[in-house]
Amino acid sequence: MQVVVYVGDRIKQLRDARALTQEEVAEKAGITVAALSRIERNNAEPRPTTRRKLARALGVDPEDLVQVGGSDA
Repeated sequence: MQVVVYVGDRIKQLRDARALTQEEVAEKAGITVAALSRIERNNAEPRPTTRRKLARALGVDPEDLVQVGGSDA
């Protein structure tokens, strides 16, 4: 059985758990709020470099953004 992981859902979940706004995460990651919004809605897949920036902004390992059943949430 193949499991589909939506990176945007995981990023939003982590952002919400840390009580951060899209503006705060986007600024920390060095991306636009519009880009983060597209990613969180799963309308855009972040490039590996952007994924690393987002992970750093959220204080997690980049692999935590693509793993199913993470314990950070």
